[in-house]
Amino acid sequence: MVRPTHAVVDLDGLIANYRAIRGLLAGGAGGLPPRIVAVIKANAYGHGAARVARALEGKAQGRSAPPPMLACADIEEGVDLRAAGVRAPILVFGALSVSDLDGLFAHDLTPTVSSPSAARALEQAAAARGVRLGVHLKIDTGMNRFGFRHDNLPATLPAVLQAPHLAVEAVYTHFATAEDRDHPLFERQRTRFEAIRAAAAELGLAGVWWHAANSAALLRDRRTWYDAVRPGLLLYGIAPPPLEPDLRLRPVMSLRSRVVAVKGMRPGETAGYGARFVADRALRVALIPAGYADGLDLRLAGRGVLLVGGVRAPVVAVSMDSLVVDVTAVEAAPGDEVVLLGAQGADVIGARDVAGAIGTVPHEILCRIGARIERTYNP
Repeated sequence: MVRPTHAVVDLDGLIANYRAIRGLLAGGAGGLPPRIVAVIKANAYGHGAARVARALEGKAQGRSAPPPMLACADIEEGVDLRAAGVRAPILVFGALSVSDLDGLFAHDLTPTVSSPSAARALEQAAAARGVRLGVHLKIDTGMNRFGFRHDNLPATLPAVLQAPHLAVEAVYTHFATAEDRDHPLFERQRTRFEAIRAAAAELGLAGVWWHAANSAALLRDRRTWYDAVRPGLLLYGIAPPPLEPDLRLRPVMSLRSRVVAVKGMRPGETAGYGARFVADRALRVALIPAGYADGLDLRLAGRGVLLVGGVRAPVVAVSMDSLVVDVTAVEAAPGDEVVLLGAQGADVIGARDVAGAIGTVPHEILCRIGARIERTYNP
């Protein structure tokens, strides 16, 4: 049985987005286009990591291109992908210090080295197994999250590069403000990374490949493409706001439910916990079996809308397992389909729309869709 509230994941749309990104990269100036590191952390931004990974592995490359490398947040996510039968290369972004390193070796995962302590732990683990482990080295160019400080590499890198059981295959950084064209940090980070690339031989970083561009940087500045790019949100058919893509994208996930009841409200009556919504006139409201336990934000009350009969209906109250929606302007009856994300009739509600209404980012809208929401896949 499928609950009335469920998500539909369009895997053909995912592959179309991947190929659109690959086509954009192929239009860059000179040389081979950068490879794609497909970001499928956080359960593929809520889309279902195993199904997304297998689709990318099986269909995205075509006849002439290799399958993408995949990227996840931690070792545990990588192990889950291997258990699902995924064989593509998998990069682990972080969280090594609190994880069981055995998973890296048992499941052929590529770790990120982002601190001297992580390098020491990986060297000891690789030495104990008598293997040489390929790693990616992360540089902190200004986000002040994971990574070796960009201005201290002569002191911190030698121990990593001299570790006999570690092989640095790639070097990367991450941009903090790529979506914001007016913020100066993006250019400072890019310049710092370029300086490290220029000093690569002096630092001992010969023969590595370089990557920096997330979805926003990929769209914004071709100078950040380097040897690989790391699209996340773009894969799922959404451009990071406020950027507009120069490629056609298909939103991959839609979120659908059904009306379970319709009732009238008199002026002055309230709806929902805390009686925060007060009817200022006679209303008809519909109850939808989806709420914050499904990942829907409480801030949707008074700000969000959903589609009923192709018409936008305002959300007036959000509870754990239900929404109350104003359907005064539309004919609605129990059993009617409603769309929380996606298209109905001539209208579309996108993750960017929902994020803009409640003051967050579309990444959060997708990732918060809860575990009890069943995903169905097409095809």
